Amino acid sequence: MRERSAALPVPRIDVVGDAALIATLANDLDLDVSRWALRAAAWLEARRPSIPGLGAPVPGHASVLVPFDPDRLPETAVRSLIADALEQTRRPFGGDRADSGEGPAMHGVTGVLHEIAVSYGGADGPDLADVAARTGLPLAEVVALHASVEYRVLVLGFVPGFPYLGIVPAALELPRRPTPRTRVPSGSVAIAGRQTGIYPFETPGGWHLIGRTDVALWDPLREPPALLAPGDRVRFIPTRVAG
Repeated sequence: MRERSAALPVPRIDVVGDAALIATLANDLDLDVSRWALRAAAWLEARRPSIPGLGAPVPGHASVLVPFDPDRLPETAVRSLIADALEQTRRPFGGDRADSGEGPAMHGVTGVLHEIAVSYGGADGPDLADVAARTGLPLAEVVALHASVEYRVLVLGFVPGFPYLGIVPAALELPRRPTPRTRVPSGSVAIAGRQTGIYPFETPGGWHLIGRTDVALWDPLREPPALLAPGDRVRFIPTRVAG
């Protein structure tokens, strides 16, 4: 996943079942493409109340899924709406400042900044030493690098509230563990590929566990239940580093 693209690609619109279309913006993902997906989804969402049959758009890493009611809204009209959304939100990005524009197309894209305290290593991050060994970095430098980035919430998935955050520093890029764990503790902070994430509750998982937070990412009694949303920003604050 590149951090910056020189030019946005040409998207493709495909059918998903009989009641949804998906706009695929790129195959080689980067932050600019992710921002474009968020902006296009926000553009469609702002117009949804006035368009009967248009469902809530769902942004992905590099796509926008647009459900619709075919009995109320023809597919050709949805294709036209998606094309308009992509065209109206397609422009060069100059960093996060470009997300601070005005108007409905920008709604929700700038995102909230969340500072999340993390205890690194030891029982809270059982893979931290292995990550340090595999990257050739001291433990403290792995932590410092991981905490040096203001990450973007690219998408929520895998389990409710799990944030895919990007992009980790290149020195920390590692493939997933060859054998996933059957139980990953709630609040575990992990890395895999060029992304980092936080497990919102106990679940199986194959990412490298480097720390843990007590912040509740998912609470079914909260509205909305997920603490983070696509487009939000996350900065990790180290509170402890254990060998």
